[in-house]
Amino acid sequence: MISYLKEILAHVPADYAELRYHERRVNAVSVRKGEPEAAQTNHLTGVGVRLLDSGRWGFSSTPGSKRADIMRAIGDAATAAKAMSKRKKTLAKAKLAKGEFRPPVEDPVENHPLEEKLGLVKEAEAKARRSKKVVSASSAYIEYLDKKAIVTSDGAAALITDAKPEFRITVVAKEETNMVTASESAGVTGGWKDLWRYGAAEEIVEKAVKRAQRLLSAEFPKGERMKVILSPEMVGLIAHEAIGHTVEADFVLSGAITKGKIGKRVASELVTLADSGPSVHIPGASGTLLVDDEGVMTERTVVIENGILRSYLHNRESAASFGVAPTGNSRAFEYSDEPIIRMRNTYIEPGEMSLSELLASTDRAFLLEGAGGGQADANAEFMFGVQEATLIEKGKRKKTFRGVTISGNAFEVLQSVDAITKEFRWALGAGYCGKFQRAKVDAGGAYVRCEAIIGGRHG
Repeated sequence: MISYLKEILAHVPADYAELRYHERRVNAVSVRKGEPEAAQTNHLTGVGVRLLDSGRWGFSSTPGSKRADIMRAIGDAATAAKAMSKRKKTLAKAKLAKGEFRPPVEDPVENHPLEEKLGLVKEAEAKARRSKKVVSASSAYIEYLDKKAIVTSDGAAALITDAKPEFRITVVAKEETNMVTASESAGVTGGWKDLWRYGAAEEIVEKAVKRAQRLLSAEFPKGERMKVILSPEMVGLIAHEAIGHTVEADFVLSGAITKGKIGKRVASELVTLADSGPSVHIPGASGTLLVDDEGVMTERTVVIENGILRSYLHNRESAASFGVAPTGNSRAFEYSDEPIIRMRNTYIEPGEMSLSELLASTDRAFLLEGAGGGQADANAEFMFGVQEATLIEKGKRKKTFRGVTISGNAFEVLQSVDAITKEFRWALGAGYCGKFQRAKVDAGGAYVRCEAIIGGRHG
């Protein structure tokens, strides 16, 4: 495929040209309330074409990979470029990928038939419903199997193979008129055994069930500003949603709060926050990306170093605007999507103390576990739901609370960090980023003690 695309590319009359072949197979199974909800396989193949001519971008795509169709898409992209305003755009030089790339895989998911995956999901859902006080459950498994070939007129020629499986369980527990929901998930870049790195499916189900059972008798918290201990899920959620989007260079150019703050202190000196294409610390992060969709080799990009803002996240165009090197953050979800600046695996680096030491040194704080929904804006203001909060007093776990929210300005929260543990975990592997188009991402970190606003109500 590489030589085929290169031969076509040789005939494209543009200052810069990029062809991206993408074949994707999606297998998905789900069960709800004891009944199969879906068992399907989807397959797509196509080529995305991007041209930069006289400083103007043009993009088009075509399903399949026939030469005549690709040439037609090239013509459409050229026409689109001519219709754009004559605002001069340039590309920064980059370390371009050449050769074949595949993240490590233990026990490929292709070795396991769809029937086995459906059986696992059915048993997980049934196990949850057999549990005390659980009245409803749903479970799902989905996998993305991708093959990409990316060639550019300035030298990229990469063939990338990738697999991203994920598993989810959601349970609803009820006692009299009291009803609660809890969920757990796992997602990786890798194989079948990689997916269960943090626990087998039955362990994930048990964790969700036990949380739901605890929450049935939990109280609602009083709203206040207080110390909190963020679990890796909550660290990852804040790192991605409330910090990460504010340092994507296209948002920076649009006026995000981080604009003009390179070299300035934005967090506690304990905080080093990074976004990485390769999976660091633990293999298999779901957002693993060895080559981005401009054919650029990815890297670990340090965004905040010991509290100082060091870098934004760039594609080749934004890197040229800022006079820096690209960071390998250009991504497209499918062949018909134009590459844009996206995160990959966003996290806070672990510290040196253990979780037990952190808890023992805590006078009073909420331990927040289980990320929920919420929102964040370009000023880093955020509000997120939390599945479960445990009150820590004098180093001991006390009451459990539910209906909890956490809010504040993410940079102010990071300024207040006074402890980070060494227990690191990728925690949002079944998640997606929804910036204009979907993207598989991951996020996480260790346990982080800081200060934020806790919201709730009296039960």
